[in-house]
Amino acid sequence: MTGRILIVDDVATNRIVMKVKLTAACYSVLQADCGSAALDLARAELPDLILLDVMMPDMTGVEVCRRLKADPATADIPIILITALSDRANKMAGLQGGADDFLTKPVDEVTLLARVRSLLRASDIQQELHLREDSCAGLGFSEAGTGYAAPGRVALVAPDAATGLAWKRALSGRLKDRLEVVPREQALQGQDPDQAPDVHVIAADLAARNEGLRLLSDLRSRPASRHAAALMILPPGDDERGAVALDLGAGDILYDPFDAEELALRIQTQLRRKRQSDRLRDAVAAGLELAVTDSLTGLHNRRYALRRLARMLATPGRGVAVMMLDLDHFKSVNDTHGHAAGDAVLAEVARRLRDALRPADLLARLGGEEFLVALRDIDCDSALDRAECLRAAVGGQPVTIAGAAGPVPVTMSVGLAMCHGGGESGAEVIARADRALYGSKSDGRNLVTVSTSASAA
Repeated sequence: MTGRILIVDDVATNRIVMKVKLTAACYSVLQADCGSAALDLARAELPDLILLDVMMPDMTGVEVCRRLKADPATADIPIILITALSDRANKMAGLQGGADDFLTKPVDEVTLLARVRSLLRASDIQQELHLREDSCAGLGFSEAGTGYAAPGRVALVAPDAATGLAWKRALSGRLKDRLEVVPREQALQGQDPDQAPDVHVIAADLAARNEGLRLLSDLRSRPASRHAAALMILPPGDDERGAVALDLGAGDILYDPFDAEELALRIQTQLRRKRQSDRLRDAVAAGLELAVTDSLTGLHNRRYALRRLARMLATPGRGVAVMMLDLDHFKSVNDTHGHAAGDAVLAEVARRLRDALRPADLLARLGGEEFLVALRDIDCDSALDRAECLRAAVGGQPVTIAGAAGPVPVTMSVGLAMCHGGGESGAEVIARADRALYGSKSDGRNLVTVSTSASAA
């Protein structure tokens, strides 16, 4: 089964008809015949989606929806309200109560299944992001959000400028977000992801029939806009293309002539989902970054360095230079000035090394006072020059530490190994560089030594 769906309706015949349709589409179905039973079953079973009738004997579907959305355990379950009523008041109440969608009986099967697919797809993505965020939090790699939400950017892509302006006027008093009428061509232009619209409201037919659907597909394929929400405006009764729009990635659909307040509510729902997804993605990205970063120096750690080095060695070009770098007499810094001073020295050394390298070069702290540098597509003579530059950058001037009696002199020994292919592993190249580093230490420190096998390569 691809998902569990809870059907809530006080009429058994309605539940059976809906169950037949959903079971044929390979969904698992749960049933409840009243609002209180729905609340109990939702909390106990945590279904993937709820189809909720509005008119029930004990409480309305809107009230059930509000209670589910107020409960952290069930707040993220998508809810589609279904009713025989088509009046505006019930629709607005349902959307304001937190419903993700609203369908009127008799429900078109194509539209229903498309709505279900769309909401389950979005819910699956949210759950995956939640799991990744929880994993990051469990490892201490997560930070609490600020809770502040800046006004969203809403792009209105209408068949013509006059229609776009009419949409903007209808929405301007109902939304605090930035509204902009955007021609189709501009919507596809390359944009900074930070400046891209959060929601696109698109007419299905622009200059030509289905041009809006093609635009939606294009937006979904481009990095700057693939995470933006989309709401498609369709001609009245065009259920078939409504289903196509949902399957192409539209978060919602609405039919002309639409109610401006309903459109505003649906835009707010899309903005809320988009912001939550953005927050979860940012949290996961930050957690992954922290997982491969040394907290003291901000450099990459051993885990990242070894994987990155393996990729570099797979395509060596002229050669890959691998350097092991170790601070000289670092224990005396800790013994004389304290571990806080030692940490300050390590952070300053990391800064000097970073400033002396290119962004594409690999720089990592392996542990203690030991660092790794790897340079791609370089010969031995050039690599030796770079190693001497790094040694001079670290030892060229002492490190000033707050609270210390005076500047702390710091020098660094370097071992250099070259790899020109041949299937040598990262561990083997590092071992050669480490032996060369030991040679620098043995010969008096503050030196660069080249691995014998590297110089012969």
